[in-house]
Amino acid sequence: MPKFAANLSMMFNERPFLERFAAAATAGFSAVEYLFPYDYPADVVAEKLRDAGLNQALFNMPPGNWTGGDRGLASLSDRREEFESSLVKAIAYGKALGTPLLHMMAGIAPADDPTAASCYVDNLKKAADATAEAGIGLVIEPINKRDMPGYFLNDFNRAFDLVVDLDRPNVSLQFDIYHRQIMHGDVITALRQMAPRIGHIQIAAVPTRHEPMTGELNDRIIFEEIDALGYQGYVGCEYRPAGVTEDGLGWMSSI
Repeated sequence: MPKFAANLSMMFNERPFLERFAAAATAGFSAVEYLFPYDYPADVVAEKLRDAGLNQALFNMPPGNWTGGDRGLASLSDRREEFESSLVKAIAYGKALGTPLLHMMAGIAPADDPTAASCYVDNLKKAADATAEAGIGLVIEPINKRDMPGYFLNDFNRAFDLVVDLDRPNVSLQFDIYHRQIMHGDVITALRQMAPRIGHIQIAAVPTRHEPMTGELNDRIIFEEIDALGYQGYVGCEYRPAGVTEDGLGWMSSI
């Protein structure tokens, strides 16, 4: 069975964020991920991780003005300096929290805009260099147009090709099974094809984004395939519980 990490931005929302670490550990998780830790001092978040005995699996670089509609900065040519500042901040938090991976969000920009594409590649190289120097991995993730309209990186093949073309040992693909199914389907074939470049996997039921085992996919077979491929990382549970988080965790024991 894969190793699961609780996504604290979506799960255990019955509690304030800093109380979710202990709740995740009590529920049986050994690791956590979340969108952003930046509302809290890094040492405070690190203490919550230590106290709960949890590993940090992943979090995102600062996205810009999230409440204002920003979804990352990497493809935004007029915000290069802000991107570089966000990279510095993410690495500082990454070191403090011991994360093995940072996710670089692409931002809202036309996918076919050559200026955005050039900016994205430039910033990907900068982030790859800086995270490698810090001893941290970097992942990029394609996100479906339905959940995030206008997102620059919205195709798995494009994301995979970017990782292959860059060919940096610390840069890999974040393979979200929910996004893959909505965008392209053919989940298991893509897992097999892209496995050598996958650095992180995430899961949620399709189309509801609730608990695994409750949607249109046979998640049990997908988990078996992940094991068969020899994937050693965490599978992030990036789903919104249909009710109280703990009441919906029976899917883990069922597999």
